[in-house]
Amino acid sequence: MTDPCTHRLELPDEAATQELARRLAPLVRHGGRIHLTGDLGAGKTTFARALLRECGIRGRIKSPTFALVEVYEVSNLYFYHFDFYRFNDPREWLDAGFRDALAAKDAVVLIEWAEKAGAELPPPDLEIILEPAGDGRVATLTASSEHGQSWLNALFPNAHKPPSA
Repeated sequence: MTDPCTHRLELPDEAATQELARRLAPLVRHGGRIHLTGDLGAGKTTFARALLRECGIRGRIKSPTFALVEVYEVSNLYFYHFDFYRFNDPREWLDAGFRDALAAKDAVVLIEWAEKAGAELPPPDLEIILEPAGDGRVATLTASSEHGQSWLNALFPNAHKPPSA
């Protein structure tokens, strides 16, 4: 894929952030990589929890800020929820031994604060940037692969169609 496709969406409240995650959940059932970017309190963990819950994760869904990664499994599909907030050097994720989990093809890999790993990290299928906008948020979703593009097409089916004559 040469040109990333981007879609912007207003999220007026936390429920809208959770709804976006719920809409994406059925699309990731065969694996993929999602990077979540935004300042503290932007809604990254809220989004991740809603997506994991909708994918069938039961019980407590913890933030991986201190553990660095939380691993879940549903129907033989692994979910790796990473948080790189505490990293100070882009190579720390390599030193932490995450290379295999991050390379998993048949897994869902969610990474909060992926930008802290810099160019060392493989590109995502979908990057979601969450930014404050008034009382809510704006989500910017950018597909960086054919996989991610198919997710955006399913989420926003009318967004990239040419106007009717």
